[in-house]
Amino acid sequence: MGIPALAPGGGDVLSERASRMRESLQKSQSITDTMVSILGSFDHRLSALETAMRPTQVRTHAIRRAHENIDKTLKAAEVILAQFDLSRQAEAKVLKGPHEDLESYLEAIEQLRSNIRFFSNNKSFKSSDGVVNHANNLLTKAISKLEDEFRQLLASYSKPVEPERLFECLPSSLRPSSESPGNHGDSSGRNHSSNSHSENHNNNPENAVYTPPTLIPPRILPLLHNLAQQMVQAGHQQQLLKIYRDTRSSVLEESLRKLGVEKLSKDDVQKMQWEVLEAKIGNWIHFMRIAVKLLFAGERKVCNQMFEGMDSFSDQCFAEVTASSVAVLLSFGEAIAKSKRSPEKLFVLLDMYEIMRELHSEIETLFKGKACSEIRDSALGLTKRLAQTAQETFGDFEEAVEKDATKTAVLDGTVHPLTSYVINYVKFLFDYQSTLKQLFQEFENGKETESQLASVTMRIMQALQTNLDGKSKQYKDPSLTHLFLMNNIHYMVRSVRRSEAKDLLGDDWIQRHRRIVQQHANQYKRIAWAKILQSLSVQGLTSSGGGSSVGVDGPNSSGVSRAIVKDRLKIFNIQFEELHQRQSQWTVPDTELRESLRLAVAEVLLPAYRSFIKRFGPLVENGKNPQKYIRYTAEDLDRMLGEFFEGKTLDEPKR
Repeated sequence: MGIPALAPGGGDVLSERASRMRESLQKSQSITDTMVSILGSFDHRLSALETAMRPTQVRTHAIRRAHENIDKTLKAAEVILAQFDLSRQAEAKVLKGPHEDLESYLEAIEQLRSNIRFFSNNKSFKSSDGVVNHANNLLTKAISKLEDEFRQLLASYSKPVEPERLFECLPSSLRPSSESPGNHGDSSGRNHSSNSHSENHNNNPENAVYTPPTLIPPRILPLLHNLAQQMVQAGHQQQLLKIYRDTRSSVLEESLRKLGVEKLSKDDVQKMQWEVLEAKIGNWIHFMRIAVKLLFAGERKVCNQMFEGMDSFSDQCFAEVTASSVAVLLSFGEAIAKSKRSPEKLFVLLDMYEIMRELHSEIETLFKGKACSEIRDSALGLTKRLAQTAQETFGDFEEAVEKDATKTAVLDGTVHPLTSYVINYVKFLFDYQSTLKQLFQEFENGKETESQLASVTMRIMQALQTNLDGKSKQYKDPSLTHLFLMNNIHYMVRSVRRSEAKDLLGDDWIQRHRRIVQQHANQYKRIAWAKILQSLSVQGLTSSGGGSSVGVDGPNSSGVSRAIVKDRLKIFNIQFEELHQRQSQWTVPDTELRESLRLAVAEVLLPAYRSFIKRFGPLVENGKNPQKYIRYTAEDLDRMLGEFFEGKTLDEPKR
């Protein structure tokens, strides 16, 4: 297929079109060049404008920054001026002092601290060092005035507590009687001590309610707390401690002095008469209760409230306030614990040990913390020393009973003073059963305390019997020996049966010793009445010689001598009168035992006498002066036996 031939005139048309396109392209290029030229010119102008405007922009930025700096400076100046203003206000309040408006004064101190912090953190302020120094000096003065205010306020409201007010805080059962308001411990002797002990146990002082007195008014405590806080913040703990200790300790000591607490040395205690010392020990027991449960408890409460949030400091303050008073109280206890031991001291030692045991948990609670450890140790040490001394005294008593060498003889065979003393002693011990069990536990770990108490009691009873056996040998008359032992062992048995010792010693002990009493009664009867009963015996009445005689079976019987019968009756009369005179001076103090012994004698004597008179009386009655030989009827003898063992004196008229 070939290329088509151009139509005639076609080439021209194409040329024309090409020419027009070329012109269009040239115009477009021209326009483009023009635009580029215009844009280039515009860029040049912008660059020139920017160059022209740059200084203006720099100046504008500088002005803006200057304005910002001025604003910042003005604000800083306002803050500084405000701090100066607050500082001047604080200074005015500090110079005025805290007395009139304490709250405002404390705010001023806080403001001074704030100012010091502010200027310390703004060292760029050229006068900041001077301002800080001025504020610190002012703060020092402020704290000094605060100390004075704390001292004055504490002293103003710290007053000794009067004894009457303390007594009102005690349970009613422990308040002193109205008859003797100044006497907090009776000195009437051991019996009272035991009775008081029983009453105290019945009233159960451990469960009684004590109300510690208000030592500082509640409205004042918050002020003192705030003052104390400021002083601690200022680093014045030692000054605070000294002020608090000096003020409160002297007031506490004065409260105890008014109560009657004395500072006594070991020598003072050793020189005292027992009655005086016993009264002081009784007082000491009351003082310990009042001191711990009322005064020390009150002081702890004040410390806790005043130094709230400062636990270790509170403990230290409490320890230093109470240390001297505690030492005075414990030193008396130590002096007693270390004094010469004697049996009568056992009960007061047990009383003292008991009160220390009773107060132990409260002492541990009140005197908590490291600062009070020495006081806690001292109290525990005294408790242990009292226990040790009491136990040693207990042992001494057992030994003293066995070795008691009193030469005081009871001439009438009655109960020996040693017996009544020991039995009362043992009975009193049973008022202290729980205390004694605690005491044994202190030293005898793992042993049964009840059996120990029974064992100790039995040993004391045996020691008493051993001693009484020795004392009975002082009598020349063997029958009086047995009467003496009968009286004393009967007293022991009767006392045990009527006391708590019965449960501890047991029925076996009682029955065994009742048999011993009966044995001594039988021995008395045998020895005292054997001879006189022999004079009423049929043996020896027959006579191989002459003279009037009757038969044994009645009148006219041969073999019985009237002379021998008369002689027998004469001997009987002499012996009976001697026995009556002597034994009516003897004593059987127990009514039941006395009647029983008289009856036992009558049951032997009267039948024998009746029989003898009935059988041999006619021999005498038919002779001269029968009343010279038959002086008494059986009824007379019975009446006279009723005068035996009455402890009559020789010049005392017969009934």
